[in-house]
Amino acid sequence: MEALTTNDTTILFHAQPYDISAQGFYFRDRDEFNRKIKACRNSYGERVEEFEIQFIDGDELDGLLFDALGIHQGTIALFMDKRDEWDDGDKIRLIIAIGECGYSFTFGQDEPDDFPVDLYADMTLIDLAHQFVEDGLYGEIASLLEGYIDYAAMARDLGYDYTETVIAGVPYVYRYW
Repeated sequence: MEALTTNDTTILFHAQPYDISAQGFYFRDRDEFNRKIKACRNSYGERVEEFEIQFIDGDELDGLLFDALGIHQGTIALFMDKRDEWDDGDKIRLIIAIGECGYSFTFGQDEPDDFPVDLYADMTLIDLAHQFVEDGLYGEIASLLEGYIDYAAMARDLGYDYTETVIAGVPYVYRYW
């Protein structure tokens, strides 16, 4: 079976029938899924209609997005389309907004930019405190006083509004409003 390559990674799904007398199948794209779902029969020769869709192999970020979106038989084709359309930033925003902040997502109605999430990649709260001081968010600070700033205390305060997480091995700080 030739692998479908999208976003420079291959992806593999499994359709597991809810009918215990039928065997599931692996697929990589919409055409293969549609072809195999039409051919799937249980041990009595009846067509199988309901499947659990499982993410088997692919990019870790895509697997996390698959889980966050709660992909099922009715949304797998939309997921495959959007997976190719969205960049990593869009995927991360959705993973955080849906998986960690509790927002809901509907294909065809929602887009990643619809969610009010501020993201800071490859940062911790202490890094964010340093960044905010550098950006002047705390006002002008004389260079002689910078050594006396308690960044750990600032990070604890930022923790009331911001949250740290790790997605696919990369630390993020985010805030939703």
